[in-house]
Amino acid sequence: MRLEEAKQIIEQTLPEKRYIHTLGVVETAIQLAQQNGVSKEQAALAAMLHDYAKYRNVSYMRTIAVELGLDDLLMYDDELLHAPIGAELVKRELGIEDASIYQAIANHTTGAPNMPLLDQVIFVADAIEPNRNYPGVEQLRQIAQKDLTQAVIATLVQTIEFLCKKQTVIFPLTIETYNAFVAEKRKGTVL
Repeated sequence: MRLEEAKQIIEQTLPEKRYIHTLGVVETAIQLAQQNGVSKEQAALAAMLHDYAKYRNVSYMRTIAVELGLDDLLMYDDELLHAPIGAELVKRELGIEDASIYQAIANHTTGAPNMPLLDQVIFVADAIEPNRNYPGVEQLRQIAQKDLTQAVIATLVQTIEFLCKKQTVIFPLTIETYNAFVAEKRKGTVL
């Protein structure tokens, strides 16, 4: 699928505010991809499709989660469903066969230990795109310009702190992702 075709689908699928957010994620993902030796084409397409299922019926997404064996997601906030279910739906409905794009979409909300660079690009771009405006976002943008892995860690810290303040149960994969990235960073391992 070409980016222009995906853009038309997303423009028709998402509300205007979310579509504008998506365009910001695409812009940021392309920039981060260029800085980090990632395919701009893959980054742009994954970014364009990252919220494909954001506004799908929750019951429908829960059914697909069970079908895919992702029952553990059902014990947490429904907001988590749109990433892995969106990945599955772009495969089923749009015919996206690129496993890297599928994985980057699936991981864009919770992250995953040992995420490849494309996943990191989408994860961070979603958090720092130009239309985001929350305390700490400017600092995340500055970190992302210097060190993508450190930006992943800082984004996870921001997310975990936000969820703790809301007294929301945190999906274990988010904590696992944080621990894995910090451990690798301490070892000096490049992810």
